Amino acid sequence: MNNNEITKILSESILFTSDIDKELFTKMGVKRGLRNENHSGVLAGLTRIGDVVGFERQADGSLKPIPGKLFYRGLDVEELVAGVQNENRLGFEETIFLLLSGRLPNKTELDATQNLIAQTMPLNHKATMNILALQGKNIMNILARSVLELYVYDQDPDNISRENLISQSINLIAKFPTIIAYAYQVLRHDVKGRSLHVRLPYPHKSVAENFLFMMKGHDKYTELDIKILDLALILHAEHGGGNNSTFSVRVTSSTETDTYSAIAAGIGSLKGPLHGGANVKVMGMLSDMKKKITDWTDVSQVDAYLTKVLNKEEFDRTGLIYGIGHAVYTISDPRTALLKNMAKDLAKEKGREDEFAFMELIEERAIEVFMDAKKRTAKGNVCVNVDFYSGFVYDAIGLPSEVYTPLFAMARIVGWSAHRIEEMNFSSKRLIRPAYKNVREIQDFVPLSERK
Repeated sequence: MNNNEITKILSESILFTSDIDKELFTKMGVKRGLRNENHSGVLAGLTRIGDVVGFERQADGSLKPIPGKLFYRGLDVEELVAGVQNENRLGFEETIFLLLSGRLPNKTELDATQNLIAQTMPLNHKATMNILALQGKNIMNILARSVLELYVYDQDPDNISRENLISQSINLIAKFPTIIAYAYQVLRHDVKGRSLHVRLPYPHKSVAENFLFMMKGHDKYTELDIKILDLALILHAEHGGGNNSTFSVRVTSSTETDTYSAIAAGIGSLKGPLHGGANVKVMGMLSDMKKKITDWTDVSQVDAYLTKVLNKEEFDRTGLIYGIGHAVYTISDPRTALLKNMAKDLAKEKGREDEFAFMELIEERAIEVFMDAKKRTAKGNVCVNVDFYSGFVYDAIGLPSEVYTPLFAMARIVGWSAHRIEEMNFSSKRLIRPAYKNVREIQDFVPLSERK
């Protein structure tokens, strides 16, 4: 028997070794995907970091949809964004301080935080050269490998004291933009045959501006580009402890492993297309719609296309309208409205107002088409999520699709760090170990000579 034959036997065995009767999950009370029957998440822990609100629980146990709210350390994100925008400044570094410390910084603390992050952003020569030596088309894998490599350069990598956890968190938050930008430059050179640019980040610029500079070069971006990228980073920085990548970081951290291993686990989770890659799918779907819909204002054409998507007859034939729906938000995703407001200004600056109007029409019709197809009568069961507009924003400011999911990680590393620190410092911490019920029947050992 050759290698191909044994590989085929093993692969075909998956058809029956992984087949579990769906009725058994209900019979044995298993919460598939850690979700309850009403689609709410199973309560697996407590946190003081972030809160994602999409419904109110009624006295009879039912869930009432309400406009979505997102809180960072008890502060409404809409208030955080409004406060920053009213003062005409950037807010991601302030968000970093808020999520790590639990409170807003004063002016002195904010200036010190901004300087610390900017000055920690450069990679050492060896780390830079290692990234330049890597080849691959997926930057998330290069990011994960680079994070694990940072363990080697840490003088005390396994130290889980509070001081060291903060130091490691700041180091990773600051290094993510540089790693991602350099990894893209290598991909751009190796795969696309373009020039290789390795730019040192400015020592006193924001995370948003430094990332745009390292990606695009000097004078290749506008003030609005910086502001809307900063906003996107704020909105993606944290989303409660139950999202898949943050939960992965918490599960891994509960073993008291090192910070780099825990964060690498989060990166691996976020890379999955069911979690972090939705905005790439939105842009793919939008591109397909632009080609097949002749009149971007024609409701009937839009409805027909979206109906075909739901029927698995268009785009990637998964039956999903990307950017529509969320596991928690019901009536609205608060991040969407905030990003959409600035995206409209961005569309005007870039001369893409027709495309933005097309997206608004898709947003409106997608909800109606979905509700009708699923026979839902109560408005508010589905809403547009932040991924619907984030891909458009990144494309409009000239960022390639290869960095869309890494950008998500660049923001979410803040939330991951805060949750890891909380997990490591619980007064009653325990190793996270849920149960799995084995439903495989018992079999007897058969001597080798008697096997067929």
